[in-house]
Amino acid sequence: MTKSKHASTQHFDAIIIGSGPGGEGAAMGLTKAGFNVAIIEREDSVGGGCTHWGTIPSKALRHAVSRIIEYNQNPLYCKNNSTLHSTFSQILGHAEDVVNKQTRMRQGFYDRNQCSIIFGEACFTGSHSVMVKKPDGSREHYSADKFVIATGSRPYQPDGVDFTHSRIYDSDSILQLKHDPRHIIIYGAGVIGSEYASIFRGLGVKVDLINTRDRLLEFLDNEISDSLSYHFWNSGVMIRNGEVFDQIEGTEDGVILHLKSGKKMRADCLLYANGRTGNTDKLSLDKVGLTPDSRGQLKVNQNYCTDVEHIYAVGDVIGYPSLASAAYDQGRFVAQAIANGAAEGQLIDHIPTGIYTIPEISSVGKTEQELTAEKVPYEVGRSQFKHLARAQIAGTEVGSLKILFHRETREILGIHCFGERAAEIIHIGQAIMEQKGEGNNINYFVNTTFNYPTMAEAFRVAALNGLNRLF
Repeated sequence: MTKSKHASTQHFDAIIIGSGPGGEGAAMGLTKAGFNVAIIEREDSVGGGCTHWGTIPSKALRHAVSRIIEYNQNPLYCKNNSTLHSTFSQILGHAEDVVNKQTRMRQGFYDRNQCSIIFGEACFTGSHSVMVKKPDGSREHYSADKFVIATGSRPYQPDGVDFTHSRIYDSDSILQLKHDPRHIIIYGAGVIGSEYASIFRGLGVKVDLINTRDRLLEFLDNEISDSLSYHFWNSGVMIRNGEVFDQIEGTEDGVILHLKSGKKMRADCLLYANGRTGNTDKLSLDKVGLTPDSRGQLKVNQNYCTDVEHIYAVGDVIGYPSLASAAYDQGRFVAQAIANGAAEGQLIDHIPTGIYTIPEISSVGKTEQELTAEKVPYEVGRSQFKHLARAQIAGTEVGSLKILFHRETREILGIHCFGERAAEIIHIGQAIMEQKGEGNNINYFVNTTFNYPTMAEAFRVAALNGLNRLF
C-alpha cells in the first residue's frame, strides 16, 4: 500500500522512520520544501503511538469518564437517584472512533502532499540504505540521502514480569482489556499511571496506586501535587507512596503484588506504568555507527542531528520532553535543518504540561519551590474556580489558578492550574508569559477586559489577588 506518484522510486531525498507526531512534522516540512520523501511505518496505519496507544485514546477515555461523572453529579440529570454506569470495555468504543478519525485525517495529509508511505518494519543495512520487512514477510530495499529516526517509545517492561499473562498489562495492552475489573492495581504514579487511576476510579473500579516516589508527580508545584493527592484520596483511590515491587504474581483470575516493604495486595488485574523505552532496538543502528543509551534513546545536537551527519532524530526517541506537542515542533525544525542547513527555531524554554487526570492539571514556568530555592522575590496570585460564574454555571467548581510573579518587575514566572479545562486555560497565561521584555507583566490581566462569564476570567481574579499582596 504505497501511495504516491513516486511509488516505484527506490531512492529518496529523505526517508523518515515512524509516522507519529515527530515523523509527520518532518515529512510535511520536507515535502513542502520540494523534497522527495518516504515515510516508513511498521503498523498498518499512520499516527504512531500518540494516535493509537497513548495521547489520543487515553484522553478520549478520560473525556468519556468525566462526562459520566458530570452527569451523575448533576441533579438536573440524575433524578430519582438514578445513575449512569459504564465499563472500561464499553467506553473503549469511543476511543476507537476518535483514533479512526485521527488516522483518516493524517493519512490525508500524506496523500495530499504526495509523500510515499511504506508499511513495514525498517532496519539499516548500510549508511544510506534500509531494508523494510513487509507485513507479508517480503523484503524491500530503499536508499536516501538523509534519514530521520522518529520511532517513538514503548512502555518499559522489566525482566521478571510476565506481560503475556492475561491479567498483567502495560499502557499499550490495557487498551485491549476485555474483562471488566472491579479492582485494579496501577504500578507507577507518573503521568500515565495517574491518568489511568482517574479513569478507572471514575468508572467505580477500586484502585490501588503504587507510587515509587515520595509524593505524586513531584515535578509539579507542591500545592498542585497536594491537590491531586487530596482529590484521589477523596474519590477513594488508595495511594501508597515510596513503594517498590518485589514480585508481580499472576494468578488464574487476577494478580498478587508483593512489595519490598513486605506488603502484598491482590486485584483482578495490574497495569504496569513505570517508565518508557525508545524504539531503537530493531533498527540495526550498529550498521550506521550509532549507539543508543540504556533507555534506547539517541543523542542529538541543536539541529536534531545525531553523531552521524546525515541521520537525524526527533520525538520520544531523543528523550525529554517526550510530548506529542513538542515532537511536532521538533519535526518541523529538523525539516528546516535538512532543507536549509540549520533549524530556524528551537523549542521554547517553558513548555506547558498537560496532565489529563480528573481534575485536569496544567502548568508552565517555575514552581514555588524552585523560586524559593533560587531566592527570587516572588508573589502569588490565586483564584478559585468556585468563585467564577462560568464554573458555577457548568458545575465545574473544583479547581484553582495560581500565578507566580516577580514582586518588583511584575514579570510572570510561573502559572499553575488545577481543574476542568486546565490545559486550555493555561495557554492564555502562557501567551503573555512568552512576551519579551515589558510585555511579560501581570498587569496585562488587570488592564485587559475579559469576557464574562468565562474561565479565562480566572487570570484577572488571580492577578488582582496577587497585586493586592504587594506593599
